[in-house]
Amino acid sequence: MNSELDHEALWQVLDSEQNILRWNIAVDFTSTTRTFARVLPYWRRGIQAMRKVEFRGSVPTFREGIGENNFGKTTLSTPYRDSNPKIPVIGSLFQHEGNALDHVDTEADALATSVRHKRQDDDGEGEEQSVDELCDKRPPDEYFRLSTEGDCRDVVRCDQAGENGVTRLASVRCPNGLAFDIERQTCDWRTNVKNCDRVESKCTKSGIKQITCPSGLSFDVDKQTCDWKGKVNNCDRLEKPRKIMPILKTDEPVCPTGKLSCGNGECIEKELFCNDKPDCKDESDENACTVETDPNRAPDCDPTQCVLPDCFCSADGTRIPGAVEPNQVPQMITITFNGAVNVDNIDLYEDIFNGQRQNPNGCQIRGTFFASHKYTNYSAVQDLHRRGHEIGVFSLTHKDDPLYWTQGSYDDWLAEMAGGRLIIERFANITDGSIIGMRAPYLRVGGNKQFEMMADQFFVYDASITAPLGRVPIWPYTLYFRMPHKCNGNAHNCPSRSHPVWEMVMNELDRRDDPSFDESLPGCHMVDSCSNIQTGDQFARLLRHNFNRHFNTNRAPLGLHFHASWLKSKKEFREELIKFVEEMLDRNDVYFVTMLQVIQWMQNPTELTALRDFQEWKEKCDVKGQPYCSLPNACPLTTRELPGETLRLFTCMECPNNYPWILDPTGDGFSAKK
Repeated sequence: MNSELDHEALWQVLDSEQNILRWNIAVDFTSTTRTFARVLPYWRRGIQAMRKVEFRGSVPTFREGIGENNFGKTTLSTPYRDSNPKIPVIGSLFQHEGNALDHVDTEADALATSVRHKRQDDDGEGEEQSVDELCDKRPPDEYFRLSTEGDCRDVVRCDQAGENGVTRLASVRCPNGLAFDIERQTCDWRTNVKNCDRVESKCTKSGIKQITCPSGLSFDVDKQTCDWKGKVNNCDRLEKPRKIMPILKTDEPVCPTGKLSCGNGECIEKELFCNDKPDCKDESDENACTVETDPNRAPDCDPTQCVLPDCFCSADGTRIPGAVEPNQVPQMITITFNGAVNVDNIDLYEDIFNGQRQNPNGCQIRGTFFASHKYTNYSAVQDLHRRGHEIGVFSLTHKDDPLYWTQGSYDDWLAEMAGGRLIIERFANITDGSIIGMRAPYLRVGGNKQFEMMADQFFVYDASITAPLGRVPIWPYTLYFRMPHKCNGNAHNCPSRSHPVWEMVMNELDRRDDPSFDESLPGCHMVDSCSNIQTGDQFARLLRHNFNRHFNTNRAPLGLHFHASWLKSKKEFREELIKFVEEMLDRNDVYFVTMLQVIQWMQNPTELTALRDFQEWKEKCDVKGQPYCSLPNACPLTTRELPGETLRLFTCMECPNNYPWILDPTGDGFSAKK
């Protein structure tokens, strides 16, 4: 694996490789009197006030809150996932890092001898409970302890798919060169699999399976994963706390009209549910807030109410805007980059967007750059904008903690995204209000709070939500109505209410080497998360196959989303991308455009025959002027928010007093009592 791949790229590789459990979360609707303004003219606005697995020796460490069963580098498959029989694969990502699952002990025989177990109470005493009692109302993916004694390494989970459960078969086949490890329930290199002579795993007839954490680790029942012992502070607890759920579905009404029942039978106003503030005495009104359970969720798409240019939706997300015939739809391709813009990648961007490659309308090809703050050269961002590329926000701090983004408050998202935009506008001198899009770090969507902030701050679109790989790709949509697909990915927190925001959905890429022959594999959203792509030839096949998937169906925009470090890791990757771009430009029906230009076409669907004169795409057709400065200021700056660090801010503008950061995005200084 290339050492230049950054933390976020690693997280995306792991997420796609593991086929993390996916669940339905969609978007909800509340009535709004606010009319969603068209993208142009832009608005002015103000600002208020890898999951990375690291190896130390042979023992893996873990980030917080990262999904299903994160023992090492892959999740354990369960019988409950056979409705989506994509088997996690340990691919080339792990070639040089070892197999973390070698440390996982799945011995369950010790539990098979009895169907009754003694559980401790707070005083150390206990009473025998049957498996049915232990597993009553317990989700099948929850691991728990039978005792708080010992070294905190042993946990169990319930398995209802045993001999008394419903039996279903799902046909799967490991890719060439791999074999299926029946004990670890995953594909691995053939030489690592030692149980090809067994037809089934060691599993208890009682329906309880045991997991033992690797030596030196303990099981965190809250996070449902193994972690370093020093980080686990709930070894005295047997199980994850149960949330009290409201009573939303009853045969007969139990509350007056307009009210719903809390878990304790208390009736409160429907509008108080899922408002981020507990109103029930048992706080159950905030415990059922997914798209399926939120009482105030949005309705399904209604095409009679959702009309262009302000709103676009469809039942399954595959409908073409304006009912244009597929052969008259331009195949739009968006090339996007995440992260800092600086000397490490400017040469790559100049190589791809060299000013000589033009779309069929005579305009240069464009890309979208979601810029993070730290280490960004704002004079380079300024020049990208001058040349017609779109600049979006990728956050101010880019914090590593995934829960910071998934569970972030309104003010967190405001400071990160509106603050990040303010920094770009000031130090890259972008004054036309064109920074209207954002992408969440690690694609960790922040739920309703993120989108409420976006609407208040007049962000036009988000580009963080991924759609699962399907036969027909999905078009971007507005979030007035329910999302037309599952909330895909690892620990996503999709919005459950209506928001006047476009979602530039990221369709997963099909990463199979030979789609006509290979069995299905989990899709990948960032190109560099397609971990099986190791050579230029494989990358070339990935590009062309996914182009054909889009072009030969509904021509939904094809997103090629990168971290620059991946393209720079091998010269052949860059060469194959450029070769693909030039091959596409030999056609008259393919356009490389920005996210904004996709929205502009969707708001005013125009057939290919008239697209050369499409005015919205002509506005920034010509590059005007020269770079604002040839030698930017290299401002050495500090901030009290990052004590001990001196950071250089490269800008053509005047140096600020302090390094801009979360409490002081302008760098002018902030008020704080000493």
